[in-house]
This record gives sequence, C-alpha cells and structure tokens, in this order.
Amino acid sequence: MNDDAMGVAKPTILVVDDTPDNLSLMMELLDGDYRVKLANGGERALKLAEMAPHPDLILLDVMMPGMDGYEVCQRLKAMPQTRDIPVVFLTAKSDVEDETKGLEIGAVDYITKPISPPIVLARVKIHLALKAHADFLRDKSDFLEAEVSKRTREVVAIQDVTILAMASLAEMRDSDTGNHIRRTQHYVRALASKLSTHPRFRNYLTPPVISSLYKSAPLHDIGKVGIPDSILLKPGKLTADEFDIMKTHTTLGHEAIAHAEKEMGADVEFLTMAKEITYSHHEHWDGSGYPEGLRGDAIPISARLMALADVYDALISRRVYKEPMAHAEAVQLIVPLRGRQFDPDVLDAFLEIQDQFYAIARSY
Repeated sequence: MNDDAMGVAKPTILVVDDTPDNLSLMMELLDGDYRVKLANGGERALKLAEMAPHPDLILLDVMMPGMDGYEVCQRLKAMPQTRDIPVVFLTAKSDVEDETKGLEIGAVDYITKPISPPIVLARVKIHLALKAHADFLRDKSDFLEAEVSKRTREVVAIQDVTILAMASLAEMRDSDTGNHIRRTQHYVRALASKLSTHPRFRNYLTPPVISSLYKSAPLHDIGKVGIPDSILLKPGKLTADEFDIMKTHTTLGHEAIAHAEKEMGADVEFLTMAKEITYSHHEHWDGSGYPEGLRGDAIPISARLMALADVYDALISRRVYKEPMAHAEAVQLIVPLRGRQFDPDVLDAFLEIQDQFYAIARSY
C-alpha cells in the first residue's frame, strides 16, 4: 500500500528545466516516491511554486532561455509564500564562481550535470528532511508566539481588572463620586496626549508611558480606604485635625502600593507611576501642597497631570459637602491657579482641550 492510500501525503518536488529529455529523466527518477511537477521555463516555475500546496523542494536548472535559474531563485526568495522552499541547482556549469553565486542568492545545494541518480536521490532526501525539521520548528515557534501573545493579553486583562477593583474599594465608600476613577483616567490620558509634543514633556510622555498613566490613574485615591468614615463622609467642613488625617490618604496609598510591589519582588512600571500619582497628586506648583511640599519640576509629571484632572472632576461632581458645578464655572475657578496650584503648561493644555474634558464628564 502506497503513502497516498494510507493518507500520508508525499512530498512535492518541482523540477525546472528547458530540455524535455531532462524533465523526462527527472520524472522517471523521482516519480513513485514523490509528487512531481514539471516546468519548462522560469515563468511557469514561478506560477507553479506560488500555487498551493507549495512544492517542498525545487530542482532548478541554471541555463534556460529568457529567465535563467539564478533570476528564478532570486524571485522565489523575494516572495513570502515561496522564500522558505529549498532550491537545489542542477546544472552543467561547474565553475566554483557559478556554485558560489547560486549559494549566495539562496540555493541550499548545487548538483552538476550529468547527474548521478543515487546522488540526486540522496540529496533530495536530505533536503526534504531538513525542510520538514525547519517547518516543525517554524510551526512550533508560531504556536509559542501565539500562546505568549494570548497569555500576555490575559495577564493585562487581569491586571486592568485588579486595578479597577482596588480603586473601586475607595470609591465605593463615597456614593457621590460616581464614575470618578474612570473619568480621571480619561482626563489624564487626554492631557498627556496633548502634552506629548510639548518640548518640556515630549521625552517623557511616550505612548508606553501614556498607557501606564492611564492604567495607574484609578489608584490615585486608594489610600482613602484607610480614612475613617466619620471624616471621609463628613457633610460639613473638616476641622484642622480631621484634615490632617484626611491628608494621610496620600501616604497610605503610596505605602499600600509599595508593599504590593515589594511582595511581587520586581519593579513594575505602572505601579511606579501609581506610587507617584497616589503620593504627590496633592502637591502644588508653588510648594504649598502636601505631603512633602514639593515645588515646580520636583513634582512628578504624572502627579501634575493627575492633580488637575482630580480637581476638575471634584468641582463638577456632587460631594457630601457640596453640589456639582457647571463646567464653565469649574474652568473659571481653575484658571487663576496657573503657576500656583498647577504647572502653567499643564493648565494651558487643559484650557486648549477643555471641550474634551467636558465630553468625558458627560460620557461618564
């Protein structure tokens, strides 16, 4: 019983030669063990090679009218669908220079005419085995790459869900905040995108950094989990002592994230940014903020963006101690804080894209 009858496909060999006698000889030699396709010229060879299923091996004459074997080989190697098919030259040209040229343009072997049938069969068998091994490794590599991509997507999805779940712990304690964490995510990304071409920020605000900013923004108030309800939900003005306790949410959040990062045993970019945002988003450009009283460029860029996003959203949102403001009224209150509470360039960027902020607020 032959291989075809058993359901095992024979390897396909394409023989290219302009001489009918040579084609007949190769057909007689190879037929039976292999599927054989014949081409009497370069153009025909290229068409057959491109047709699926592609040949497993090509035996190619060099000296042919019109397109010679060297050009055929070069064109085969230039096409994605045929570049991995091994090419063996069969030719009467036996000079070292000819053989070197053939190998340099992509052939895997060079057999001189008149051919020796046992040598041709042995070489064909070897190169088919090598191709089968290469195909196996290539398929395995593609499979592994697909698996890695799949696992990466899963890890990113789990990471995103975990961040939102953690951030929601703080937000759920204050029913008035609504979609605050989601809105501030989008505000920060809009600001970062606007500033990504600014001379002061373009070296920092690259697409990967903007992505990390977007991921880490929801954690900016995670420390509020540690603030007593009597203070966090107080409808009236906080006393000085209560405000001092409220301010500790920046340190509590930073410490919680730092502890989680330490437990992981590795630095994670978006967590590094989350620590910056959590700890420093209440710092003021003029040094009057907390917890460290940082001034100007000493405040991390991520925290400067978060600061403006957080204040804008606080103004337009209902809180236990106030009613929501209209967008225009919030903008009017923010403008005088340029150079005092906010980085001047960040505030200018906000004013240029304030319509985006308003649209985000309406969408969420």
